Amino acid sequence: MTTLSENIKRINDKLQQLLKNYQHLQKENNRQSALLKQLQETTEKDNQQIKALQEKISILKAAAGKMNETDKKAFEKNISQYIREIDKCIGLLSE
Repeated sequence: MTTLSENIKRINDKLQQLLKNYQHLQKENNRQSALLKQLQETTEKDNQQIKALQEKISILKAAAGKMNETDKKAFEKNISQYIREIDKCIGLLSE
């Protein structure tokens, strides 16, 4: 009978240890998830800033007259897109 109670106690101790490990891993997982979310937000902000700076560069090149053909086409495409968005806004406002 003693070995049975010893086995039960040993199994109970192992279950308690597994539960502690599981809780620790859950906390670590939550911390890692929060860190991942923060890094993704930072990356998104950085990408937006890069895009804005690239637009400023193309505007400065256009103003200086130092654009090659591919840059001119990309710039004209951006301008056309902005004009379409403005037209949509005007259309929505006039309704």
